[in-house]
Amino acid sequence: MLFHPRPRTIARRAVPAKTELAALPELLRRVYAGRRIMAADELDHSLARLPSPRLLSGIDQAVSLLADAIRADRALLVIADFDADGATSCAVALQGLRALGARRVDFLVPNRFEFGYGLTPEIVQVAQSRQPDVLITVDNGISSHEGVRAARDLGWQVVVTDHHLPGATLPEADAIVNPNLSGDAFPSKAMAGVGVMFYVLSALRSRLRATGWFGGSRPEPNLAELLDYVALGTVADVVPFDFVNRILVHQGLQRIRSGRVHPGITALLQVAGKTHTGLTAEDLGFAIAPRLNAAGRLEDMSLGIACLLANDKDEALTLATRLDELNRQRKEIERQMKEDALVHVRRLDAIDTPLERGGLCLFDEAWHAGVVGLLAARIKDRFHRPVIAFAEAANGELKGSARSIPGLHIRDLLSDMAAAHPGLIGRFGGHAMAAGLSIPREHLDAFRDCFGRMVGERLGGTEEGLLLHSDGALEPGQIDIGTAESLRAAGPWGQAFPEPLFDGAFDVVERAVVGAQHLKLQLRPTGTDRRVDAIAFFVDEPRQWLGVDRITAAYRLDVNDFRGNRTVQLKIEYMEGTRTAG
Repeated sequence: MLFHPRPRTIARRAVPAKTELAALPELLRRVYAGRRIMAADELDHSLARLPSPRLLSGIDQAVSLLADAIRADRALLVIADFDADGATSCAVALQGLRALGARRVDFLVPNRFEFGYGLTPEIVQVAQSRQPDVLITVDNGISSHEGVRAARDLGWQVVVTDHHLPGATLPEADAIVNPNLSGDAFPSKAMAGVGVMFYVLSALRSRLRATGWFGGSRPEPNLAELLDYVALGTVADVVPFDFVNRILVHQGLQRIRSGRVHPGITALLQVAGKTHTGLTAEDLGFAIAPRLNAAGRLEDMSLGIACLLANDKDEALTLATRLDELNRQRKEIERQMKEDALVHVRRLDAIDTPLERGGLCLFDEAWHAGVVGLLAARIKDRFHRPVIAFAEAANGELKGSARSIPGLHIRDLLSDMAAAHPGLIGRFGGHAMAAGLSIPREHLDAFRDCFGRMVGERLGGTEEGLLLHSDGALEPGQIDIGTAESLRAAGPWGQAFPEPLFDGAFDVVERAVVGAQHLKLQLRPTGTDRRVDAIAFFVDEPRQWLGVDRITAAYRLDVNDFRGNRTVQLKIEYMEGTRTAG
C-alpha cells in the first residue's frame, strides 16, 4: 500500500566526511552537514552576524529621501500587499518609522478583489485622499511601472522596497531597494519583503543617528523590538532559510518565546491554541500565518494589519478572533475546492495524462480567487507536479496562482511563455517556487497546452519532486524526547533548510483513524521491543490502513505536548505498508 497516490523514493542525503563541528553530537553533525553547514560560525544566529545594509543597492538613495522626509515632517504613506509578508512588512514600516520620529505615517493596502496586486494607478487614485508626500511600497512595487508613474505625475516621491524578481525594466521610482536587482551586492537573495523593510529601517536609523537626530525627548529606538513581525512574515512567505533568514527568524522566535511580543501576535497565538514558550517556525507557518492571511484571502488585509498594530490586548484579541473565524471559512472553501480540483484532474488524466506531461492547469468558475494559491499548493503536494489554479476575475480575465517543484523555476517559465507567445499572459510575477498571473479567459485552452508542453520539456521526465531527502536512520534509542527536543532547538528549520527527516521500518502495533482524515499509530522499530506513537495527517482513505501490520516510513521526530506532558511522536511524511493477510 502507498500513503500517496504516486510512489516516492527515499534518498539519503550525502554527508561530507569531515566538518568543523566536532563539539556537537554525531546526529547533529550529520544533520547540519547534510545541509552544508560545516563550521560553527555558520550556527551563530546573533544579530551581529547580519550583513551590512550598505550592501543593498539603492539603500543610500532610499535612506536619504526618508531621512529628509522625516526631518521635514512630510506625510508618508505605506502601500502594502495583501498577504502575511505584506501585512508584517506594513507593521514593521509603520512602527519603525514612527519610532524613528516620523509623525505623519499611514498605510493603504489594496483589496485583492477590487484592485489586485501592487501599486496600480487605481490605488494611486485612492491614495490621493490621504494627501501623501512620499509613497513607500512594501513587498510590492518592483513591477508597478504605471502606478509609480502615476504617483510621480502627482508630485509624490516613491520608494520601492520589494524582494520579488524584477522584469526587464524597472519602475521609475526615486529609490528602489531589492536584493534581487541586477548587480546587487547583498549576499542574501532570499529575504522576504519584511526583511527588506527591516533593513531599510536599520540603515535609516544609522543615518539619523549620524545627523544627531536622536537625544533628549527623542530616544533612539531598539529596532529589534520589530523582529517578532520579521520572523512571522519571513516564515509565512516560505522564502528559503538561508543564513540571513535563519538569523532573522531565530531572533524573532527568541523574542516571542521570552514574552517580548506584540499584542497582536500574542492574540493570534491565543486563538490558535499556542503558547509563546517553545514556539517554533513551523507554528508560525501553520498556525499563525494562515489566520493572518485569511483576511487578505476572504475580506481585506486591513483587518490583519490592524491586529498586528493593536496596542490594547482586548482589541487585539477581538481582531484575532475575527481572523480565526475567517480562517475557518477559508478551510471549508479550500476543502470544497480541493474536491472539485481532484474531479478535474481525473477528467484531464483520462483525456491527456497530464501527470506524465509534467504540469496541471486547473480552472473552475466557482472557485474563490483568494484561495486558488492554497489550492495550487495542495494539488502540487499531492501529485508532485507544477500546478496553476485559476479563478474568475474582472474584465473577462482569469487570475491564477502557480506552485512549482524543485527543478522548475516557475516565474522564469512564465516569462519564457510570455516571450514566446505575446498576448497569451497578461501580468505575472513571483519567485522560483510560486507565482501569480492573469490571462484573458479565452486564452485558457491555449495557455493550458503551452504550460503542459513547456513544463514537460523543462522537467525532461525528472522525478525530483518525488524524492524525499532523508537524514538516514535513527537508532531505536535515539527515538526519544531528548533527541526530539535537541533537534527542535537546532533550528530554525524552514524552506530549503528543512527539518530533519529520517527513515526506517516499523511493525504496526495499534492503528486508528482520528478526525476523519488522520491516522494514529503505535509503532515498534522492527527487531526491537520499543514502542513509539506516530501520526500521519491528511491520509487518503485512511481506513485502508487499518489492516496494515508493517510499514517503511519517512518521518520527523515531533514533540507532542498534551496538558504539559511532553512525549515524542513520529510525524509521518510518507509510508508504504504491507497489509495483513485476510
